[in-house]
Amino acid sequence: MHTLRDGTPLPQVGFGTHPLRGEEGIEAIASALQLGYRYLDTATNYENEREVGEALRRSGVARSEVLIASKIPGRAHERDKAVASVEQSLELLGVDYLDVILVHWPNPRRLRYVEAVEALLECRERGLVRHVGTSNYTEGHLREVMAATGEAPVVNQIECHPLFPQEHLVRVHDELGVLTQAWSPLGKRQAQYDAAAVAEAADRHGVTPAQVILRWHLERGVMPLPKSATPERQQANLDLDGFTLGADEVAAISALGRADGRLWGGDPDTHEEM
Repeated sequence: MHTLRDGTPLPQVGFGTHPLRGEEGIEAIASALQLGYRYLDTATNYENEREVGEALRRSGVARSEVLIASKIPGRAHERDKAVASVEQSLELLGVDYLDVILVHWPNPRRLRYVEAVEALLECRERGLVRHVGTSNYTEGHLREVMAATGEAPVVNQIECHPLFPQEHLVRVHDELGVLTQAWSPLGKRQAQYDAAAVAEAADRHGVTPAQVILRWHLERGVMPLPKSATPERQQANLDLDGFTLGADEVAAISALGRADGRLWGGDPDTHEEM
Protein backbone atom coordinates (compact mmCIF):
# COMPACT_ATOMS: atom_id res chain seq x y z
CA MET A 1 0.00 0.00 0.00
CA HIS A 2 1.24 3.47 -0.91
CA THR A 3 0.06 6.67 0.74
CA LEU A 4 -0.17 10.16 -0.70
CA ARG A 5 0.84 13.17 1.38
CA ASP A 6 -2.73 13.80 2.55
CA GLY A 7 -3.07 10.21 3.74
CA THR A 8 -4.98 8.91 0.70
CA PRO A 9 -4.09 5.23 0.26
CA LEU A 10 -3.17 3.85 -3.16
CA PRO A 11 -2.84 0.17 -4.09
CA GLN A 12 0.69 -1.18 -4.22
CA VAL A 13 0.30 -1.99 -7.94
CA GLY A 14 -1.73 -0.09 -10.54
CA PHE A 15 -2.91 -1.19 -13.97
CA GLY A 16 -1.48 0.48 -17.06
CA THR A 17 -3.97 0.61 -19.93
CA HIS A 18 -1.79 1.65 -22.88
CA PRO A 19 -2.37 0.53 -25.65
CA LEU A 20 -5.58 -1.35 -24.80
CA ARG A 21 -8.36 -0.24 -27.15
CA GLY A 22 -11.58 -1.50 -28.68
CA GLU A 23 -13.58 -4.47 -27.47
CA GLU A 24 -10.46 -6.45 -26.60
CA GLY A 25 -9.20 -3.53 -24.56
CA ILE A 26 -12.48 -3.24 -22.68
CA GLU A 27 -12.40 -6.95 -21.87
CA ALA A 28 -8.78 -6.77 -20.68
CA ILE A 29 -9.41 -3.78 -18.41
CA ALA A 30 -12.62 -5.30 -17.03
CA SER A 31 -10.68 -8.50 -16.32
CA ALA A 32 -8.08 -6.54 -14.38
CA LEU A 33 -10.78 -4.93 -12.26
CA GLN A 34 -12.46 -8.24 -11.57
CA LEU A 35 -9.11 -9.70 -10.49
CA GLY A 36 -8.62 -6.94 -7.95
CA TYR A 37 -6.85 -3.99 -9.58
CA ARG A 38 -8.14 -0.75 -8.14
CA TYR A 39 -6.00 1.87 -9.90
CA LEU A 40 -6.39 2.46 -13.65
CA ASP A 41 -3.87 4.60 -15.49
CA THR A 42 -4.92 6.14 -18.81
CA ALA A 43 -4.25 9.32 -20.80
CA THR A 44 -5.77 11.48 -23.51
CA ASN A 45 -3.08 10.31 -25.91
CA TYR A 46 -3.74 6.64 -25.18
CA GLU A 47 -7.07 7.22 -26.99
CA ASN A 48 -8.79 4.69 -24.74
CA GLU A 49 -10.54 6.71 -22.04
CA ARG A 50 -13.92 5.65 -23.40
CA GLU A 51 -12.84 1.99 -23.16
CA VAL A 52 -11.63 2.49 -19.58
CA GLY A 53 -14.98 3.93 -18.56
CA GLU A 54 -16.91 1.16 -20.29
CA ALA A 55 -14.71 -1.50 -18.68
CA LEU A 56 -15.42 -0.05 -15.26
CA ARG A 57 -19.16 -0.19 -15.88
CA ARG A 58 -19.04 -3.75 -17.21
CA SER A 59 -16.82 -4.98 -14.40
CA GLY A 60 -19.49 -4.54 -11.75
CA VAL A 61 -16.98 -2.80 -9.47
CA ALA A 62 -18.31 0.38 -7.89
CA ARG A 63 -16.82 3.66 -9.10
CA SER A 64 -16.03 4.59 -5.50
CA GLU A 65 -13.73 1.57 -5.18
CA VAL A 66 -11.55 2.44 -8.18
CA LEU A 67 -8.97 5.19 -8.56
CA ILE A 68 -8.84 6.54 -12.12
CA ALA A 69 -5.87 8.54 -13.36
CA SER A 70 -5.51 10.30 -16.70
CA LYS A 71 -3.05 12.71 -18.30
CA ILE A 72 -3.38 15.88 -20.33
CA PRO A 73 -1.32 16.04 -23.57
CA GLY A 74 1.32 18.57 -24.55
CA ARG A 75 -1.08 20.42 -26.83
CA ALA A 76 -3.20 21.24 -23.76
CA HIS A 77 -0.63 22.95 -21.52
CA GLU A 78 -2.22 26.39 -21.85
CA ARG A 79 -4.54 27.07 -18.92
CA ASP A 80 -7.87 27.06 -20.78
CA LYS A 81 -6.87 24.09 -22.93
CA ALA A 82 -5.80 22.10 -19.87
CA VAL A 83 -9.17 22.61 -18.20
CA ALA A 84 -10.96 21.66 -21.42
CA SER A 85 -8.83 18.52 -21.70
CA VAL A 86 -9.85 17.44 -18.20
CA GLU A 87 -13.51 18.06 -18.99
CA GLN A 88 -13.21 16.00 -22.17
CA SER A 89 -11.57 13.14 -20.25
CA LEU A 90 -14.45 13.13 -17.77
CA GLU A 91 -16.95 13.00 -20.62
CA LEU A 92 -15.16 10.13 -22.39
CA LEU A 93 -14.75 8.15 -19.18
CA GLY A 94 -18.33 8.83 -18.14
CA VAL A 95 -17.36 9.83 -14.60
CA ASP A 96 -17.90 12.93 -12.48
CA TYR A 97 -14.33 13.31 -11.26
CA LEU A 98 -10.81 12.00 -11.74
CA ASP A 99 -8.90 10.70 -8.76
CA VAL A 100 -5.56 11.73 -10.25
CA ILE A 101 -4.70 13.97 -13.19
CA LEU A 102 -1.17 14.29 -14.55
CA VAL A 103 0.67 16.43 -17.07
CA HIS A 104 1.89 13.76 -19.48
CA TRP A 105 5.24 15.33 -20.52
CA PRO A 106 6.80 18.67 -19.56
CA ASN A 107 7.73 19.73 -23.13
CA PRO A 108 10.25 22.16 -21.59
CA ARG A 109 11.03 24.08 -24.78
CA ARG A 110 7.44 25.34 -24.77
CA LEU A 111 7.86 26.69 -21.22
CA ARG A 112 4.31 25.88 -20.09
CA TYR A 113 4.97 22.91 -17.76
CA VAL A 114 4.30 25.06 -14.67
CA GLU A 115 1.21 26.69 -16.17
CA ALA A 116 -0.19 23.24 -16.95
CA VAL A 117 0.10 22.18 -13.31
CA GLU A 118 -1.46 25.45 -12.16
CA ALA A 119 -4.43 24.78 -14.45
CA LEU A 120 -4.86 21.30 -13.01
CA LEU A 121 -4.80 22.74 -9.50
CA GLU A 122 -7.69 24.97 -10.60
CA CYS A 123 -9.51 21.82 -11.73
CA ARG A 124 -8.92 20.40 -8.26
CA GLU A 125 -10.47 23.51 -6.71
CA ARG A 126 -13.50 23.04 -8.97
CA GLY A 127 -13.89 19.43 -7.84
CA LEU A 128 -13.13 17.96 -11.26
CA VAL A 129 -10.08 16.11 -9.91
CA ARG A 130 -8.93 15.09 -6.46
CA HIS A 131 -5.16 14.95 -6.85
CA VAL A 132 -2.70 16.63 -9.22
CA GLY A 133 0.50 15.00 -10.38
CA THR A 134 3.04 15.04 -13.16
CA SER A 135 4.65 12.56 -15.50
CA ASN A 136 8.21 12.62 -16.78
CA TYR A 137 9.13 15.76 -14.86
CA THR A 138 12.76 16.13 -13.82
CA GLU A 139 13.96 17.38 -10.44
CA GLY A 140 14.32 20.86 -11.93
CA HIS A 141 10.79 20.86 -13.30
CA LEU A 142 9.40 19.69 -9.96
CA ARG A 143 11.23 22.39 -8.02
CA GLU A 144 9.96 25.08 -10.41
CA VAL A 145 6.40 23.83 -9.90
CA MET A 146 6.86 23.94 -6.14
CA ALA A 147 8.27 27.48 -6.26
CA ALA A 148 5.28 28.68 -8.31
CA THR A 149 2.46 26.79 -6.58
CA GLY A 150 3.71 26.21 -3.05
CA GLU A 151 3.25 22.45 -3.31
CA ALA A 152 4.73 19.43 -5.01
CA PRO A 153 2.74 17.14 -7.30
CA VAL A 154 1.40 14.14 -5.39
CA VAL A 155 2.95 11.72 -7.89
CA ASN A 156 5.49 11.85 -10.68
CA GLN A 157 5.19 9.00 -13.15
CA ILE A 158 8.53 8.20 -14.78
CA GLU A 159 10.26 5.56 -16.85
CA CYS A 160 11.65 3.18 -14.25
CA HIS A 161 12.83 -0.43 -14.59
CA PRO A 162 16.01 -2.42 -13.83
CA LEU A 163 17.93 -0.98 -16.80
CA PHE A 164 16.91 2.55 -15.78
CA PRO A 165 16.29 2.56 -12.01
CA GLN A 166 16.26 6.37 -11.62
CA GLU A 167 17.84 6.15 -8.18
CA HIS A 168 18.55 9.88 -7.86
CA LEU A 169 15.05 10.97 -8.90
CA VAL A 170 13.42 8.40 -6.61
CA ARG A 171 15.43 9.86 -3.71
CA VAL A 172 14.34 13.38 -4.72
CA HIS A 173 10.73 12.25 -4.78
CA ASP A 174 11.09 10.82 -1.29
CA GLU A 175 12.56 14.13 -0.09
CA LEU A 176 9.71 16.15 -1.62
CA GLY A 177 6.89 13.82 -0.57
CA VAL A 178 6.15 12.78 -4.16
CA LEU A 179 5.12 9.19 -4.88
CA THR A 180 7.15 7.61 -7.68
CA GLN A 181 5.07 5.73 -10.25
CA ALA A 182 6.85 3.56 -12.80
CA TRP A 183 5.77 3.29 -16.42
CA SER A 184 7.14 0.30 -18.33
CA PRO A 185 8.09 -1.16 -14.93
CA LEU A 186 9.19 -4.51 -16.37
CA GLY A 187 11.27 -3.02 -19.18
CA LYS A 188 9.15 -4.25 -22.13
CA ARG A 189 11.31 -5.97 -24.77
CA GLN A 190 14.41 -5.30 -22.69
CA ALA A 191 12.99 -6.94 -19.56
CA GLN A 192 15.87 -8.42 -17.59
CA TYR A 193 14.21 -11.75 -16.84
CA ASP A 194 17.39 -13.70 -17.62
CA ALA A 195 19.76 -11.45 -15.69
CA ALA A 196 21.36 -13.35 -12.81
CA ALA A 197 20.17 -10.85 -10.20
CA VAL A 198 16.56 -11.40 -11.28
CA ALA A 199 16.57 -15.08 -12.26
CA GLU A 200 18.38 -16.21 -9.12
CA ALA A 201 16.03 -14.24 -6.88
CA ALA A 202 13.07 -15.80 -8.69
CA ASP A 203 14.50 -19.28 -8.04
CA ARG A 204 15.15 -18.54 -4.37
CA HIS A 205 11.63 -17.25 -3.74
CA GLY A 206 9.75 -19.60 -6.06
CA VAL A 207 8.21 -16.79 -8.11
CA THR A 208 8.51 -15.52 -11.68
CA PRO A 209 11.17 -13.03 -12.82
CA ALA A 210 8.41 -10.51 -13.53
CA GLN A 211 7.19 -10.81 -9.95
CA VAL A 212 10.74 -10.24 -8.72
CA ILE A 213 11.04 -7.01 -10.73
CA LEU A 214 7.66 -5.75 -9.52
CA ARG A 215 8.63 -6.59 -5.94
CA TRP A 216 11.90 -4.70 -6.49
CA HIS A 217 9.84 -1.61 -7.25
CA LEU A 218 7.81 -2.04 -4.08
CA GLU A 219 10.91 -2.47 -1.92
CA ARG A 220 12.09 0.90 -3.25
CA GLY A 221 8.77 2.62 -2.45
CA VAL A 222 7.81 2.81 -6.13
CA MET A 223 4.30 2.09 -7.47
CA PRO A 224 4.58 0.03 -10.68
CA LEU A 225 1.92 0.22 -13.39
CA PRO A 226 2.25 -3.02 -15.37
CA LYS A 227 0.02 -3.71 -18.35
CA SER A 228 -1.17 -7.11 -19.50
CA ALA A 229 -4.17 -8.24 -21.50
CA THR A 230 -3.81 -11.82 -20.21
CA PRO A 231 -5.76 -12.66 -17.02
CA GLU A 232 -3.08 -15.09 -15.83
CA ARG A 233 -0.34 -12.45 -16.06
CA GLN A 234 -2.64 -9.81 -14.61
CA GLN A 235 -3.14 -12.04 -11.58
CA ALA A 236 0.57 -12.84 -11.24
CA ASN A 237 1.42 -9.13 -11.34
CA LEU A 238 -0.83 -8.61 -8.33
CA ASP A 239 0.43 -11.57 -6.29
CA LEU A 240 3.44 -9.95 -4.67
CA ASP A 241 2.70 -10.29 -0.96
CA GLY A 242 4.04 -13.80 -0.41
CA PHE A 243 7.71 -12.80 -0.49
CA THR A 244 10.10 -9.90 0.04
CA LEU A 245 13.52 -9.10 -1.34
CA GLY A 246 16.53 -8.52 0.85
CA ALA A 247 18.59 -5.33 0.60
CA ASP A 248 21.32 -7.21 -1.25
CA GLU A 249 18.82 -8.53 -3.79
CA VAL A 250 17.41 -5.05 -4.35
CA ALA A 251 20.92 -3.62 -4.79
CA ALA A 252 21.87 -6.35 -7.27
CA ILE A 253 18.86 -5.59 -9.46
CA SER A 254 19.47 -1.84 -9.24
CA ALA A 255 23.05 -2.48 -10.33
CA LEU A 256 21.70 -3.60 -13.73
CA GLY A 257 21.01 0.05 -14.47
CA ARG A 258 23.01 1.90 -17.08
CA ALA A 259 23.28 5.45 -18.32
CA ASP A 260 21.74 4.56 -21.69
CA GLY A 261 19.06 2.36 -20.16
CA ARG A 262 16.03 4.23 -21.50
CA LEU A 263 13.80 2.07 -23.70
CA TRP A 264 13.64 4.79 -26.36
CA GLY A 265 14.53 8.47 -26.71
CA GLY A 266 12.18 9.63 -23.99
CA ASP A 267 14.43 12.20 -22.36
CA PRO A 268 12.15 14.72 -20.59
CA ASP A 269 14.61 17.53 -21.33
CA THR A 270 14.22 17.08 -25.09
CA HIS A 271 11.19 14.90 -25.87
CA GLU A 272 8.11 16.70 -27.21
CA GLU A 273 4.73 15.01 -26.82
CA MET A 274 1.72 16.81 -28.23
